[in-house]
Amino acid sequence: MNNNRPVNLDLATVKFPITAIVSILHRISGVVLLAGLLILIWMLDTSLSSEQGFAHLQEILQSVPAKLILWAVLAALAYHLVMGLRHLTMDLGFGETLQGGKTTATVALVIAIILMALAGVWVW
Repeated sequence: MNNNRPVNLDLATVKFPITAIVSILHRISGVVLLAGLLILIWMLDTSLSSEQGFAHLQEILQSVPAKLILWAVLAALAYHLVMGLRHLTMDLGFGETLQGGKTTATVALVIAIILMALAGVWVW
C-alpha cells in the first residue's frame, strides 16, 4: 500500500486545467441564475402590480447596485448558455479529445467574456 497520498490537500495550491475551471464556473453560473430568476420574478411582479409599482421599479433600476445585479444575471445567463452549447457539441462527438476539450473550453470562455462585456454595455 502506498502512503504517499497527501493528508491535507490545499486547493489553493492546485493548478486546475481550463476544462475544470469552465466546468466549475458553469455550475456556479447555474446557481447565480437561480437566484437571479427569483429577483427577476419579483421585478416582474412589482412592475405589473400597479403604476406606482412600475414607477418604483424604474427608480430602483437607475441605481448602481441594481444595474450590477442585472448585469450579473445577464452575465451568468450568457456564460451558462455558451458553456451549455459547448457541452451539447461535445455530446454530438465534437471536441471529445483532451486537446479538443481544452480548445473548445478556451473558445467558449472568450465568447462568454465578449457576451458579458456586451451585456454590461447594454445595461449601462
